Amino acid sequence: MHLIGLSLLLQIACAVHCVRNHRNGAWLMVILFFSVLGCAAYAWFEILPAYMGRREVRAVKAAASRKLDPERDIRRAREALEVADTAANRTNLGDALADAGQWDEAAIHYTQALAKSAGDRASKVKLARAELESGDPAGARALLEGLAPSGSPSENDRTALLLARCLDDLGDTDAALALYRDVGERMAGAEAQCRHAALLIRLGRRHEALPLLEETERRAKRLDRFERGRDAEMYDWAARTLAEIRSA
Repeated sequence: MHLIGLSLLLQIACAVHCVRNHRNGAWLMVILFFSVLGCAAYAWFEILPAYMGRREVRAVKAAASRKLDPERDIRRAREALEVADTAANRTNLGDALADAGQWDEAAIHYTQALAKSAGDRASKVKLARAELESGDPAGARALLEGLAPSGSPSENDRTALLLARCLDDLGDTDAALALYRDVGERMAGAEAQCRHAALLIRLGRRHEALPLLEETERRAKRLDRFERGRDAEMYDWAARTLAEIRSA
């Protein structure tokens, strides 16, 4: 009986904290139906981060929040747009849609945002990314090739990687390979190496892909669990492909 009473008090305390601090209402269902486990999850994701500034906690909390309410950011961006149809609000909605993988609609809002203002370089890059992801590499290529260079070398490299992807999708393999090779020598992470290796493999040049995948393996080992987790699918593909090539 004492345990039941303590469990009930814990649920009440968590529920009150949730309501008073305007947390996601879905937590109330978790607290109610999962009792102590639900309270423990709520404490980990909603209470502890207030006292812990660790990046890992913030990352896990953000991921859990997206799972509990995946449309939250989109909904808020739509509400802001209904209040004021500005270029900034259009861009914010495009960003929320892009984060959710809804690239077709994101491209529409980025285009409308650019129509409302001159648009800076970053906004045009966002539109190009949305066009590429939604199946229009030719449109994305035209937009990227019309951009003036940025004052930031890292931004220029990210743009070049996006352009390489456009060329890859359009079948301009020589130009894509050259860009992947150039960008991969400077950019952090291993996206350029993985895309370069994937293109070489599609062209039947597996032996040339081997050193790129080995470099990806070395870079992955230097990352912590959360950094590697952001691109887990890419690193898993690289590890599997490297093992296949080595065993062939």
